[in-house]
Amino acid sequence: MTLLVVLATGGLAQGRERFPLYPDIKPNVRFWEKIYSRYTTRQGVLHDKHRLNIIYTVVDLVDWSTPGSSRINRELIKLARRHYKKILAQLGAGKKPATREEKRVAAMFPTRSRLAFRRARDDIRLQIGQKDRFRQGVIRSGAYMHAIKKIFISYGLPAELAYLPHVESSYNPKAYSKAGAAGIWQFTRATGRQYMTINRIIDERNDPLLSTRAAARFLKSNYEQLGSWPLALTAYNYGQAGMERALRERKNYENIFNNHRTRLFRFASRNFYSEFLAAVYTARKLEKNPAIILDRPAATLTIRLRGYVSVSDIRSHFKVSAIDFSRLNPALRGPALADEKYIPKGFPVRLPANRRTRRLVTNIPSRFYHSRQIRDHEYIVRRGDTVGAIARRYRITVVKLVRANNLSRKAVIRIDQKLKIPGRIPVKRREHITLLRTRSKFQPD
Repeated sequence: MTLLVVLATGGLAQGRERFPLYPDIKPNVRFWEKIYSRYTTRQGVLHDKHRLNIIYTVVDLVDWSTPGSSRINRELIKLARRHYKKILAQLGAGKKPATREEKRVAAMFPTRSRLAFRRARDDIRLQIGQKDRFRQGVIRSGAYMHAIKKIFISYGLPAELAYLPHVESSYNPKAYSKAGAAGIWQFTRATGRQYMTINRIIDERNDPLLSTRAAARFLKSNYEQLGSWPLALTAYNYGQAGMERALRERKNYENIFNNHRTRLFRFASRNFYSEFLAAVYTARKLEKNPAIILDRPAATLTIRLRGYVSVSDIRSHFKVSAIDFSRLNPALRGPALADEKYIPKGFPVRLPANRRTRRLVTNIPSRFYHSRQIRDHEYIVRRGDTVGAIARRYRITVVKLVRANNLSRKAVIRIDQKLKIPGRIPVKRREHITLLRTRSKFQPD
């Protein structure tokens, strides 16, 4: 493995090592390189969760798209884990290794102490390979990498930070985690709202370029508070406050890596910087592979709206299909795309860059612009009401009504509860309806 130490040529940390490969993390970086470049998602790597140089076996898995694959793969992994737990338990009980496999496992522990074997028995972890997924991520990154590097440079940050989405999302703009993190930078709603617009109309997390500006501000804040990129990147996963406490207690990154243990600082946080280094190395190698054809950036023209405008008016004026418009403007959510809400004033709308667009951009009809957003309406729940009945009354879907009011999956409502009715309401259906003042104005960067 090539030693990855990038020297600053400008911006923050000038003249200092930006991303040092500390001796203590080399085994971890090598492990993640193997995960990204050797093992596919059809392979499960059983390893020690503390010493990543200890790999017990690689389990061949059934294709995840095969019916019943999850159950089959769980059983395959369970059997392999049980096998190595048994070997470690026997070694921990003092049995001398007899078979070739027992000797191989014993040789991974230089001290060959019984205590080490017994502890290792409970430290077996599974990591699914990522080779195929990582390769697809590198291909996808071609559409954004140049622009993202330019954004980081404009903030005075290292361009290498553009490789972090390989760790977070495999450069998938539609990535969404169980914890509610979204987009290539995997911002949660709570953290994302500190740096970008997230509401019913706009979710900038879904736009690779708009969310990159948020990531740049977030990472710059981490760096300024913590003083090094290993610490700043770890804080991206663990949190700035947590890393500040860890730094006060442990003094530097290496001590944190080796000795810091809390309920939240666990495997993922401890390995985050190592994963980043491995991702940079692996992605750069793939980028140079002539057999890999990277996606190309879309040729776009961006306009800032001087008023509130409906999507249908913009699409009609510029002759852009619904699919293309949605693809070019992934931050716009359903209510805007369905004309239930206007595109907010100041929002940067992307359009195909062609002669027609350039000609029409100078003469957008003034009638398209509105002085304020379409207001939501408020309905007060009465006895006997159900979500389905209310939705039918106002000709909207149950899904829209549930989403607009953050209702539970069971869509339980109560008498006198106030519900938002999204979109325009015909005058004859406005009984028991009042206008709500909304505060969903887009705040430009």
